[in-house]
Amino acid sequence: MKRRGLGLLRPLGDDVSAADWAVTAARDFADHAVGSLVPPVFEAYARVFHPARREEAGRDVQVRWGEVAAANGRRAHAGMQWTAITGSWKYLHEETQPGVWDIEPEEGTLPAVQAEALVQVLAGFTTTAHECFYAVWDGFGASAVPPAAAKVRMPGREMLLLIGPLSQAATVSTETPPWEQSPSLWWPADRAWCVATDVDLMSTYVGASAACVEAITTAPELEAWPIDSDHGITYDSDTLNPVVSPPA
Repeated sequence: MKRRGLGLLRPLGDDVSAADWAVTAARDFADHAVGSLVPPVFEAYARVFHPARREEAGRDVQVRWGEVAAANGRRAHAGMQWTAITGSWKYLHEETQPGVWDIEPEEGTLPAVQAEALVQVLAGFTTTAHECFYAVWDGFGASAVPPAAAKVRMPGREMLLLIGPLSQAATVSTETPPWEQSPSLWWPADRAWCVATDVDLMSTYVGASAACVEAITTAPELEAWPIDSDHGITYDSDTLNPVVSPPA
């Protein structure tokens, strides 16, 4: 699926009160926890891993983190980190592991295929799929969001607020072509769940009901694990694999 423009998403104007609950509830960004991205007010949380890709017979094949971990003798779990399961920082933006993966996971954006699968799940757990709020980090260099959009001052990440139907989460790009950029934070008007994709991460986090998280983590199209809102989101938060320190 290719994302094209903002579609039905539109600026909300000067009133950003719809985001007050998220601004107030989110943990300090310096905590570097799941709750710093998704407000820690939900019953349960899920981590959705952005897949790597491997070239096979002229086409891209999605590669799950669990496959990468197994190939490197590491353990797949909810808190795994890319440098820990690959074993080196050289596999972040530099080298690849031919035969395992050729293109690293998308950083800072939820790939369209995973976005569509996630939307299919989330649609069954809200009564306001027709009205969702989308916050977009205002630091993107090729932003397609109108400059008049009102600003939401999330901890550590100021964002611009849009409104539109849930279906748009899987089809729009908040950056101008040829770049594809998912929204940074989105939730329905009934606040039944909330989705966050931080600009620096290769994962997307969801806060929701326990039933919704179970549906996300069992969806065959997604590689997702239940996770706690207190869990860390940095490279050194992998508690089951050897943590590799970044180069000096």
